[in-house]
Amino acid sequence: MNYNKLIYLAISFLFLSITLNAQVISPPKWDIQLDQENPKVGDTVTLLLKATIPPNWYIYSNEFDPDLGPLLTEINLEEAKGISLEGGLEAINSKKKFDDTWQGDITYFVKEGEFRQKLVITEENAVIQGAIEYQMCSDVTNQCINYQEDFKISLGEEVSNVVSETPVGEKITLKQPEESLIGFMLIAFLAGLAALLTPCVFPMIPMTVTFFTGRGKSKMIGYRNAFIYGFSIIAIYTLAGTVLAAVQGPEFINWLSTHWLPNVFFFAVFIFFALAFLGLFEITLPSGLVNKMDAKADKGGIMGIFFMAFTLVLVSFSCTGPIVGSLLISSAGGALLKPILGMLAFSMAFALPFTLFAIFPGWLNSLPKSGGWLNSVKVVLGFIELALAFKFLSMADQVYHWGILDRDIYLAIWIVIFTLLGLYLLGKIRLPHDSKLEFISVPRLMLAIATFVLVIYMIPGMWGAPLKGLSGYLPPLSSHDFDLTKISNQTSDFEFDESPKYADFLHLPHGIQGYFDYDQALRAAKRQNKPLFIDFTGHGCVNCREMEARVWSDPRVLKRLKENFVMVALYIDERFTLPEDQWYTSTYDNKVKKTIGKQNADFQISQFENNAQPYYVILDNQEELLVSPIAYETDIQKFIDFLDSASKAFKLRTNQE
Repeated sequence: MNYNKLIYLAISFLFLSITLNAQVISPPKWDIQLDQENPKVGDTVTLLLKATIPPNWYIYSNEFDPDLGPLLTEINLEEAKGISLEGGLEAINSKKKFDDTWQGDITYFVKEGEFRQKLVITEENAVIQGAIEYQMCSDVTNQCINYQEDFKISLGEEVSNVVSETPVGEKITLKQPEESLIGFMLIAFLAGLAALLTPCVFPMIPMTVTFFTGRGKSKMIGYRNAFIYGFSIIAIYTLAGTVLAAVQGPEFINWLSTHWLPNVFFFAVFIFFALAFLGLFEITLPSGLVNKMDAKADKGGIMGIFFMAFTLVLVSFSCTGPIVGSLLISSAGGALLKPILGMLAFSMAFALPFTLFAIFPGWLNSLPKSGGWLNSVKVVLGFIELALAFKFLSMADQVYHWGILDRDIYLAIWIVIFTLLGLYLLGKIRLPHDSKLEFISVPRLMLAIATFVLVIYMIPGMWGAPLKGLSGYLPPLSSHDFDLTKISNQTSDFEFDESPKYADFLHLPHGIQGYFDYDQALRAAKRQNKPLFIDFTGHGCVNCREMEARVWSDPRVLKRLKENFVMVALYIDERFTLPEDQWYTSTYDNKVKKTIGKQNADFQISQFENNAQPYYVILDNQEELLVSPIAYETDIQKFIDFLDSASKAFKLRTNQE
């Protein structure tokens, strides 16, 4: 079974559910007025109706076959007095495209729409009162909503425009049915189980087992500690997610997973525990505190357990961002109950296995003749913790471009660590507290064989082998000093018509040529008459590295990306500070965006109502979606279909327009 695929299938499904349900959908803002002031009886005037349309939504015009299905925009002036109509409602500069859903040509507006209706004033004190009825749709959520905009203009008075905040009719879901709250929580629960095997969470499993080894003086105390651990995880996850959503907003997840401070802290914590597990020292509390714990056994150790739970929550945020980040967006947008219930369901599933892991040491201790083999388990987990610690240091190194832990150095460290682990399992190395090993058990031999297989698998990576099975744990190939694949890719004859900004420290994988600035890439797409492929990515994005190693490396995918699209990689965690004249205040959260990453993250959230990475968006030259964006998708054929559908839509749209 492909566990990684199972993990991210559940995460992606939950993410899609959250995205569809978490959005706060606001109707377009209308400006309705006459083209002249104080018209007289007999004058012909024009009623101007201008709409400002939310991002990723469009409204249908009235210039296509009404039998296709979409609701045409219509004006109703039955309540008006002292006027007569001259002609019908006219749409100004609407766009046209072939719609796959309705199987026909439709006209529509994005960003802004304008309609005009000519009127003749037949009486003094005329009242122009009525409503414009229309349908607003989105290819992102595959939804349509019917709206009615009421207005009233009394001649000689200012325009009185009454906005209809409530949709007229029911929400229409074209492809994706809405989920119930129970269904939402069920998916969150399943995703919490799947998230246990993500690269950021897995290191906490051996740490949990070793931390609770020997802590319980009895089975009941061991069980009590385990349940305290589980409830602490649930409480911290639910409370932290909800509070941070209200106080810090969705960008905090990005800070937590990519900033050097938490990552270096996690690195230090893992090194500390690894050295303790290997036998360098014992983790003990001050003697005074130990005496108090002995006197009050029921209270002793609770703070340590809570600290372990808190560490687990912080570490896991790095890989559960696609779920938690979407929950934070919905909470920041005003939805409160759903994020709380979603976080609760997710954390319950997430905490359940860790509670069992905390109970597990008690089971080990109760086994007869456990002897020194239990210390061997602790040492093995110490080696694993030591290797996984470098994942967090690598995260900070990539984001801040320190250059101290490139891919080849990282691999060298891992090769040495796991070679030593293999030798330890074979009894060639003894550490403090180890018992004398008289013979090698069969399970221990099998584990040694698996360890040396891993070492041999990693060795070609020193010369640039992609190592797809470890892509989520390793730094990107672009950081490798001696990469034979990179050398062969340098023979590409691709030439830029405009030198890419930030190319000296930002990169695309597999020799793909592209840009790292949206406006620059959009200009290139227009010049080359190609669709624009936006890769919302990050230095610390584990799932992005998985996609690049498992999907983008496929020759069929790579050929399409290189030839059919203009590529732009927008790093949401890039810390490079832009010149002050490029700073701006976001309309989303009213915060000043000073860095490349902050601006890219703001662009993703404000334009696509999404803050997870990877996230792939394909636009035409008018910045309109060609297909619905997708996130993590390791099915290569589905990703190819995604690319081909966008290419086909682009050809149809450019030919018709």
